[in-house]
Amino acid sequence: MKKLWAILYSSFIVVAYSSFIVVALSLNYFWPPMSLEQLFFRLFLVAAFSLIYPCMNRIFHAIVMYAVMTTAIFLVFIYAPTEKMQGVVQKIFYFHVSSAITMFFAFFVVCVASIMYLWKNSDWWDVVALSAAEIGVIFCTLVLITGPIWARPIWGTWWSWDPTLTLTLVLWLIYVAYLMLRIEVHDPKRARFAAILGIVGFVDVPLIRWSVEKWRTLHPKPVLMQEGGTTGLTPAMLLTFLVCLWAFFLLFFYLLRERASVAQSRHALEVLRHEIDEILIG
Repeated sequence: MKKLWAILYSSFIVVAYSSFIVVALSLNYFWPPMSLEQLFFRLFLVAAFSLIYPCMNRIFHAIVMYAVMTTAIFLVFIYAPTEKMQGVVQKIFYFHVSSAITMFFAFFVVCVASIMYLWKNSDWWDVVALSAAEIGVIFCTLVLITGPIWARPIWGTWWSWDPTLTLTLVLWLIYVAYLMLRIEVHDPKRARFAAILGIVGFVDVPLIRWSVEKWRTLHPKPVLMQEGGTTGLTPAMLLTFLVCLWAFFLLFFYLLRERASVAQSRHALEVLRHEIDEILIG
């Protein structure tokens, strides 16, 4: 099992670090002239991604997560400048967008783990899919809560049946239905149905992304990555956002490992109980 966790963490390192390199090059952010803030930003990325594999240690992971979360809160409320048009309410952006990206990643893990479960018929992949689905629903709920809080002073309404908002609500309902399929004790038939739902439900994720970029909706256009490879964030805002995003990812992996461990222990207990019942009956 540790080997599988190592593969999962290592894959995340490669994908995430490669993505940040592409973003950095496209924004022309790390090339000279390099200010002290830019140098700190570069060193932070290297240090942060080099920590993800040692974070397989539970205590060390918790310590790093706490430190990054504390730093993120400081950067959001003290370091990051207040946006001129929206004012202080814009600071919800750092939590709202970070929750959304983490939600998308969680449901991506559900999709991949569900495919692997149907292919390998391994209980470990089923546990990963179920655990990621539960965490993904939590982050999706945060998105649906922080979005209206941000929208009220900007749009003048708590909710609008905007395509992006509606698709996000549909995504939440899909994976709540996934969890409802798994309420009962472990049943291979239910697990297979849930795996299919977890795969099909992920189709809604690119639709949400497409609606933000291409459709005319009340939801604002992306500011992190705009057309032409530019960003609508200042260097201080970009640094703050990336630290917040890193904190959310650390939280996701911590919860995923703890929830998977609980699920495996519960499954082992059910198997042991079943064996004891067979012995007593026999």
